[in-house]
Amino acid sequence: MKKKVFVARAIFPETIARLSEYFEVDANSDDRNLTREEFCDRLGRAHGVFLAGERVDAEAIAGAPLLKAVSNMSVGYNNLDLPALRERGIVATNTPDVLNETVADFGWALMMCAARRVAEADRWTRKGAWSGWSYDMFLGGDVHGSTLGIIGMGRIGRAIARRAVGFNMNVLYYNRSRCPVEVEREVNARYVAKDELLKNADHVLLVLPYSPDTHHTIAERELQLMKPTATITNIGRGGIVDDDALLDALIDKRIGAAALDVFENEPRFNPGFLTLDNVVLTPHMAPASEFTRRRMADLAAENLIAALGEGVNAGHPPNIIDV
Repeated sequence: MKKKVFVARAIFPETIARLSEYFEVDANSDDRNLTREEFCDRLGRAHGVFLAGERVDAEAIAGAPLLKAVSNMSVGYNNLDLPALRERGIVATNTPDVLNETVADFGWALMMCAARRVAEADRWTRKGAWSGWSYDMFLGGDVHGSTLGIIGMGRIGRAIARRAVGFNMNVLYYNRSRCPVEVEREVNARYVAKDELLKNADHVLLVLPYSPDTHHTIAERELQLMKPTATITNIGRGGIVDDDALLDALIDKRIGAAALDVFENEPRFNPGFLTLDNVVLTPHMAPASEFTRRRMADLAAENLIAALGEGVNAGHPPNIIDV
């Protein structure tokens, strides 16, 4: 008898077909947000689960006696209760690396959009407000030749730093540990303390995972350190920025602009952002090129197949979360 896997959100038909080669698949093909009760009920009958960020906590795990593997189609895994999973001997996997360059592209696009007021100008043009030229129409900040501050210098942070070379930028970075000298040379970046970075950067880009240690890495104190013309872009995770404090800073023009792909309590977010022109908002879509999203789905499927003892990597999933 085939083991059963639960696919919590709709995914590419090819991914379902791949899983169906090995398992009985219970797929949420309607792609609706399941209630907590529905999610736990379906998880409780599965040997493995394919997730797109849904929360698997101790309560859900306790109600899933058959569960042996959790495959997260994401680099981040703050939706998983890793201690509870380990206690039960349940394998947890994620999809790192395949999205590095795509996310870096998007972070760069958001930063430039905020700096040059692209979204604001688009809205203004669409509503028919453009009647002619003026010397101060949508004056923004330059990206080329400016100082970029990257907080979180993992693989995505390094990919962003490499892009800065072509813009002749001065790159500062802050990380929980300093990168090897050869990495700093490769990406032309200089390690500084967080406060120094915030005081000197024209554009701050956040590429941090969420954890209790990174909660509100950027809050009121940090925003006070930034230049009044600076931009801040968050493509890391919701919760690493105090969104309420950021909203106040944007309203008061204590910083120039923000670009946010992630939010506290997403998909809900502070509605105050909707009232501002100096913020760009996108729905957690940084990895969303078709090529990369398909690679993520393929890797998540292969992780689940292997974790449940099937396929060429049986028993050895490529991307076990081990922290």
